[in-house]
Amino acid sequence: MIDEVFSTMKESVGKSRDALKTSLTRIRTGRANPAILDSVRVDYYGAQTPLNQLATISTPEPRMIMIKPFDRTILNTIEKAIQTSDLGLNPSADAEMIRIPIPALTDERRKDLVKQVKKIGEESKIAIRNHRRDCNALLKDMETSGDAPKDDVAKALKKIQEMTDAGVAEVDNIISAKEKEISEI
Repeated sequence: MIDEVFSTMKESVGKSRDALKTSLTRIRTGRANPAILDSVRVDYYGAQTPLNQLATISTPEPRMIMIKPFDRTILNTIEKAIQTSDLGLNPSADAEMIRIPIPALTDERRKDLVKQVKKIGEESKIAIRNHRRDCNALLKDMETSGDAPKDDVAKALKKIQEMTDAGVAEVDNIISAKEKEISEI
């Protein structure tokens, strides 16, 4: 039973870490990253379709994203969807593809992005701590119901705390790496 609690905690910490990484890929840095377009939806025959299902997205240069739609008739629709998104990008279309130059970040914008990254990191830490609270409650319930001895529960509580500390440290490392990436000029 205690091993199940450990595996649940490990899985929960892993999911929180993965969610954090996914959230951070959507934050624009000074470099071109196709993942910043993951939130863009295009009206394709009445359905809001993700952009990556309608086109090939590539980064031929560090500050340029190129989009080549599978169906050239939706070129202008894709361009409008990117312009109306809150990404602050200015696409330019030609006959076959869309080019999106990624402008350099200003100091003020960098500071705002760092604040945003720290906020997302703190939310991830809170999620990990909530998982710890849930696992601790399960362990204490096992102790009161007599399913596990008091000594085993005490050891398990320590191990859950160690797993929490390791997860929080990993989140801190991910956040500091993203901050460094944002701060690069």
